[in-house]
Amino acid sequence: MSAALVFSVLAASTLVTAFISGILGMAGGMILMGVLLAFLPLPAAMMLHGISQLASNGGRAFMLRNEVDWRVFRGYVVGAALALGLFAATSIVVGKAAALIAMGLTPFAALLLPEKLHLNVERRGHSALCGFVCLALNLVAGIAGPILDAFFVRSKMSRHAVVATKALTQTLSHLVKIVYFGGVIAVQGGEVSPWLIPTMVLLAFLGTSLSRPVLERMSDASFRQWTRWTVMTLGALYLASGLRLAF
Repeated sequence: MSAALVFSVLAASTLVTAFISGILGMAGGMILMGVLLAFLPLPAAMMLHGISQLASNGGRAFMLRNEVDWRVFRGYVVGAALALGLFAATSIVVGKAAALIAMGLTPFAALLLPEKLHLNVERRGHSALCGFVCLALNLVAGIAGPILDAFFVRSKMSRHAVVATKALTQTLSHLVKIVYFGGVIAVQGGEVSPWLIPTMVLLAFLGTSLSRPVLERMSDASFRQWTRWTVMTLGALYLASGLRLAF
């Protein structure tokens, strides 16, 4: 496939997935990660995904900044810092098959949790646990949307607060991912097209802006229903792809 065609596919995917994430607060990142892994080495895919999602989530967090639950975000930061310390000490980098399998398993792992272990980001200590688990998954699989959603789906927060708070937590996670895999690329060698980075950032902002009117028309009930079905479907697709690569 020509470089121009790859560039076009990645640019279009960035716009569409930013639009999806602006509506559901997730899922778009899962789709984009799958597209990037199909065309690029894992470290480059991780870094570009982080750049695009930093722009998308950062723009979304800014637009809905008055809706952010800062108590939840502070707990998330504590957990994320612990996960970053662990990964910095071990320098973990997995292969494409393992990344896809991890992406595919996360929504089912969240679904299969026993009732007494059900997650709720508003419960004491759960926001820090959310930060630790989600940052770890971001550095292994590139995404943490399904597990992140599991922490929020039982909360009493409005859809605006859910989207805003998740966007801010993911802004932090993707910033860490950019630095982490940027270091991996520097050590292992390789490069990313300098034209692709600003293009993905601009299209991520555009997709996020276009999604706002759709979010306003959704109800909280339909928002949660669409979110759950979307991540389960994507999880099944990525699990199948990862298993095919592995075996």
